[in-house]
Amino acid sequence: MIFREATLSDIPQMQIVRNSVKENTLSDPALVTDKDCENYLFNRGKGWVCEIDEQIVGFAIADVVDNNVWALFVQPGFEERGIGRKLHDDMLDWYFNQTPSTIWLGTAPNTRAEKFYRKAGWKEVGTHGKREIKFEMTKDEWERSKHLFTTR
Repeated sequence: MIFREATLSDIPQMQIVRNSVKENTLSDPALVTDKDCENYLFNRGKGWVCEIDEQIVGFAIADVVDNNVWALFVQPGFEERGIGRKLHDDMLDWYFNQTPSTIWLGTAPNTRAEKFYRKAGWKEVGTHGKREIKFEMTKDEWERSKHLFTTR
């Protein structure tokens, strides 16, 4: 497993991962274009990928403009290997080195993602969009919870 910063050439494989997930699916995959990914990776924030045998199997992108997690996905069949956790941790460490602002995300209720974020110490603060749960994480909460999350 190789974890590294995402590059422009990773976008096609990241799109494959994004469109392969079984939960939090896009109603229309064309809604998130390669140009959108490029913008979030290089203008609005930064992204990371996990590669296994030269194939991207997970990625995460943080947005410092709107202070949110734009994406965190692991390809089906590669879950429960610590990939999502490592991408999450690298993303939040980078994010809070850029800004002290609280970061937020939205995810569908009753999903693996919801359980993942709760376990990671994210706090539910309401709803977002089409009945997604809105979670937030402060810099102080991250500093406290990241040590717990890695040992759970």
